[in-house]
Amino acid sequence: MSARNGGTWGANSEYGKLRDVLLCRPEYFQWLATSSISKATLRSGAKFDRQVAMKQHGEMVQAYEDAGVTCHFLEPEETLPYQVYARDSSFMTPFGAVVCQPHQWWRRGEYAPVIRFYQKNNIPIWKMISAAAFEGGDFDIIEPGLALIGFCGERTQEPAAKQVQGWLQKEGWDIRLAPIAEHYVHIDLMVCMLGHKLAAVCTDTTEDWILELLKARKIEIVPVSFRDTMTLGCNVVALGDDKIISTAQSKDLNARLRAQGFHVYDPDVTMFTMGGGGVHCMAQQLRRDAV
Repeated sequence: MSARNGGTWGANSEYGKLRDVLLCRPEYFQWLATSSISKATLRSGAKFDRQVAMKQHGEMVQAYEDAGVTCHFLEPEETLPYQVYARDSSFMTPFGAVVCQPHQWWRRGEYAPVIRFYQKNNIPIWKMISAAAFEGGDFDIIEPGLALIGFCGERTQEPAAKQVQGWLQKEGWDIRLAPIAEHYVHIDLMVCMLGHKLAAVCTDTTEDWILELLKARKIEIVPVSFRDTMTLGCNVVALGDDKIISTAQSKDLNARLRAQGFHVYDPDVTMFTMGGGGVHCMAQQLRRDAV
């Protein structure tokens, strides 16, 4: 980790041993028409159940704690129903946190509780997005020194993607900008690191140049179908030490990972995947062992 943040908080990968994670309890969560996924849920006539959501979130927290991860929580606010997707209001670098600027009006205020959290816990804020909208699910570290930044325009916008690219290029990072279709929402629906040189990827639709980039870096690809991707099946969290938090729905990926020797936690989080976000969307890494 960089000496500029005291070598304590930060992450230079998505797969070093996870020590601390930032979450938000779903006290005020409800389904809104935020994406193609949640819009389809609302059209289907499915009913949101907050008690089930609280129970499912608790089971996810229990999985983190069982794996030895310290869980931290944002203070939920009634005016911020999508605050539970804690990946988006900030993202972590080796140099400290970057505070984001969500695009949709019902998420813009998420900057306030996340800034208060970092200040209260003496976690360094490295930068704050100012060029346009940027959401943390579009910052995707592939390995130390290399990251993808997705942008679809309806969530993360290109000027902000270029702003982040510029900051990290000055630190010597290789940052690749990845335009994505709006229905994917964020790039972490499509590409998620599972471990050193191992990635879950929606191979059906991910751009060829991204697949070639991964192959050039000798990163093994575990394929996830488009159907599973659109139910957040690729949206998982690597814990390090060959442990993964996935979801009960992601049966194909879970079986593949277990066959490779991973310990897979698979809580049922359907109240959240139907709202447009998976376990990766709900978790902001705060501290990982450097790799």
